[in-house]
Amino acid sequence: MTDTLKVRIGCELGLRSDVAMHSVIQVEPSRTEHSVILNERWIAEPEARRHGYRDLYGNLCQRIQLPGQEFRLVYDAIVRVPATLDDLCESARESPPGELPNEALVYTLPSRYCLSDELGDEAWRMFGALEPGWGRVQAICDFVHNAITWQGGTSSPRTSAVDVYASRVGVCRDFAHLAISFCRALNIPARYAFGYLPDIGVPPDGQPMDFAAWMEVWLGDRWYTFDPRNNQRRAGRVLVGRGRDALDCAMMTTYGGAVLETILVWADEVQADSLPGTSP
Repeated sequence: MTDTLKVRIGCELGLRSDVAMHSVIQVEPSRTEHSVILNERWIAEPEARRHGYRDLYGNLCQRIQLPGQEFRLVYDAIVRVPATLDDLCESARESPPGELPNEALVYTLPSRYCLSDELGDEAWRMFGALEPGWGRVQAICDFVHNAITWQGGTSSPRTSAVDVYASRVGVCRDFAHLAISFCRALNIPARYAFGYLPDIGVPPDGQPMDFAAWMEVWLGDRWYTFDPRNNQRRAGRVLVGRGRDALDCAMMTTYGGAVLETILVWADEVQADSLPGTSP
């Protein structure tokens, strides 16, 4: 792979539960031609039974049996990704529904957090007269980026795109949900994506590092990345999961009342192939 860079990514989760319970964790990068794992490790304290699988959308997940006590889980990896910015194709056109590939159709429909049916009138009022294609999707991103204020702690597991449009505040997943909803209302396939986003080529935003959310939109004959939260093309993006919305690629799903007490996320450009304390 030419024109690449290496990014150390990972997270540390501090969990507590009163009884043993099952969980599904989704924090490891998707293995694609654009993301090569050079080194990785899992740390579980205390030791816990786990195994990996791919879900309905092809995302890599780990099923872990949480003990009924405090539990620490660490995922740490070095990934090689393209050094280029997100792809740009201003001439990319929208496809009418009858010409969309079968697998894209599901991403034109409403979902748990992306209520495109409820936001349809607003989408057509604001964006319906615009020339279909890349420019219209970018106009949606511009609107969401400017209209919504990033504010930590404003979302809950029940917050939908309709709520975000009304409140005008949210976190990155809310920016993505709202932009996806507007796209789907216009019959443009759009899917939710999340992962790690290092501060490469941009100044740090001053907030603690966290997982990032963006969207992928079908234009022409392929999916393109759009990021309504940051609203600029970025380098070093490391995909973890894709789905209809955040419900399909949750960082953690527990079958019981486990409490996430701490979370630490990192994503930084590095030169080494090996993690500290491991052999090449």
